[in-house]
Amino acid sequence: MPAGNILLIDDEEKLRSLLKRIITLEGFTVHEANDLKSGLKVLEKEAVDLLLCDVKLPDGNGVQFVSTVRSKFPAVEIILLTAYGNIADGIQAMKNGAFDYITKGDDNDKIIPLLNRAMEKVQLQKRVQQLEQQVGRRYSFDSILGGSGPIREAITLARKVAPTDATVLLLGETGTGKEVFAQAIHAGSKRAGKPFLPLNCSAFSKELLESELFGHKAGAFTSAVKDKKGLIEEANTGTLFLDEIGEMHIELQSKLLRVLETNEFIKVGDTKPTKVNVRIIAATNRHLQKDVEEGKFREDLYYRLNVFTISLPALDDRRQDIPLLADHFLRVFAEKTNPRIEGMDLLFIDQLQRHNWKGNIRELKNVMERAVILADGPMLTLKDLPLELQQSSPSSNNHELSAFSLASVEKLHIQRVLNHTKGNKTEAARLLNIGLTTLYRKIEEYHLS
Repeated sequence: MPAGNILLIDDEEKLRSLLKRIITLEGFTVHEANDLKSGLKVLEKEAVDLLLCDVKLPDGNGVQFVSTVRSKFPAVEIILLTAYGNIADGIQAMKNGAFDYITKGDDNDKIIPLLNRAMEKVQLQKRVQQLEQQVGRRYSFDSILGGSGPIREAITLARKVAPTDATVLLLGETGTGKEVFAQAIHAGSKRAGKPFLPLNCSAFSKELLESELFGHKAGAFTSAVKDKKGLIEEANTGTLFLDEIGEMHIELQSKLLRVLETNEFIKVGDTKPTKVNVRIIAATNRHLQKDVEEGKFREDLYYRLNVFTISLPALDDRRQDIPLLADHFLRVFAEKTNPRIEGMDLLFIDQLQRHNWKGNIRELKNVMERAVILADGPMLTLKDLPLELQQSSPSSNNHELSAFSLASVEKLHIQRVLNHTKGNKTEAARLLNIGLTTLYRKIEEYHLS
């Protein structure tokens, strides 16, 4: 049985005391009030889950009070009690947002099961809210790690475009985090609570991609035994992320252009258009302007997609972020496979920064997962790296590495302490044994959150 906090409002003291005793024995915490005014004060002060309220009270009517509570405290469920059952009042109470409406005395046996059902709904709503908050944090711009200039510039642009409905084109090498940016833009938009659907255009043939995107009517082709919604329709009111847009067949590009220009499309095998309201975020690692010149990509679609372009930096162009990214992946994989791992030694970190990351963040993630699995001790060392990384020659940026490798370790340590203190800078400064002013200077210098 889900326990919780209940507010009981009734001006009959004996009945209120009896109900409180019964409800308390079931494990609930019960607060009391004898009129609506004092009840409101309790609601403002306590974390009430469920309101059990009489209909006729000295300072008002419980049926009208339901609307007040629902507007000010939408998470609170409400059950009304009345000495005289009234169908009209019951109907109005439910319209106003009450969970239920019961008669005193006649329904004593029903009240505890009813409270349990109402509390189950409250707990479910709380769980949904927690999950939504977790998802929001996971895909927010704050979840994108890095303090280097190139990544901060990309984040700044993405933050500005997120609240709009503008089409966004993300450019960058494979593995630079284009889908992560697309999710963050969606999470920062007014469509955040709506669907976010990704589709890799390079993963399908022309015919399959057309069906996946636009859907089809039954009988459109041999295996089409029933109507199917495409992702454009499924993403209605939300965001559709088209990865590797440069791989889309040129015949399908014209159909996508129509969606962008008219907010409508025609399913495969259909004769009438379907209206949609969907935001398009596209991404590619290709040089689309060159593809346009060579006739591989429609010029009109290119300019329609190119409303707002964000270029994501390769990992080799943001080497100072490597320790922070590596530490993030270490903690993720250690929790799953090897909880004994505590960190990385300096030679391990330095070698990560020396390597040329052709696969970008995706390659770094794979390397860290492998290292965590292989590690025998509490610290990741050079021997935990793949052989090609152990023998990796210094990169062209190595003259910079000697200057900032120590700074990278300091930055990583400060970020860890801030994470430990949940952002409490006074406590972080105490643990780091530095002045608060120094800590603020370091946070600004390293672009830490």
